[in-house]
Amino acid sequence: MNPIALILLCLLLLSWFLWLKTKPAAQQRKANLMLLLGVLFAAIFYLTVTGKLHWVGALVAMLLPFARRLLPLLPFAGKLFRHYQANKQSNGNQSEVNSRILKMNLDHDSGSLDGDVLEGPLQGRQLGSLSETEFLELLNFCRQKDPQSARLLETYLDKRFGDSWRMDDKTGPESELSDRDKAFQILGLEADATKDEIIEAHRRLMQKLHPDRGGSDYLAAEINQAKDLLLKD
Repeated sequence: MNPIALILLCLLLLSWFLWLKTKPAAQQRKANLMLLLGVLFAAIFYLTVTGKLHWVGALVAMLLPFARRLLPLLPFAGKLFRHYQANKQSNGNQSEVNSRILKMNLDHDSGSLDGDVLEGPLQGRQLGSLSETEFLELLNFCRQKDPQSARLLETYLDKRFGDSWRMDDKTGPESELSDRDKAFQILGLEADATKDEIIEAHRRLMQKLHPDRGGSDYLAAEINQAKDLLLKD
């Protein structure tokens, strides 16, 4: 092929792929099919004009016996491909939030939230396997050791049980703490934290828990409210 024609073809293909990246997935599939058909027709036209089309016929005749053997495998290959796509999509729609005591996993497709205990008397257990008594024991441990883990666990309990679990929560600090105390606890700060420390704690937590990064809307709202309250004075 003429070098200039080859360069022009490469530039054309590059432009096509750059344009394709800006389109939704459905349009990309349709455009790729059009490109494939266009290349196929262009190749047939080129072979016809140059008198080399008979080579294609000979090649097809040679490959035909192999194609017949592969045809029964096509349904199986299709199932494997769909399974791969489903796993790929599923993995791409999950996010993970870690704290000192908990590792939480959120499935964006189903909305399910689950996690593992990383530290404490229930270390190694999955949240889905805990009883109500064990949940309250873990929540009390989190409140003593790591406020961020406590907020994560409260979010999980709210999602799984609604507000009913709070009636059995005898160690809840809500009634004993002021709004400012709660705000400091949410941000994981001491009561004498400076303005810069509040801003830095808010920034650090939002980097982990912002909904755009796969975090929880509830936790993000709590963190924002805590920062606004502490910086208001």
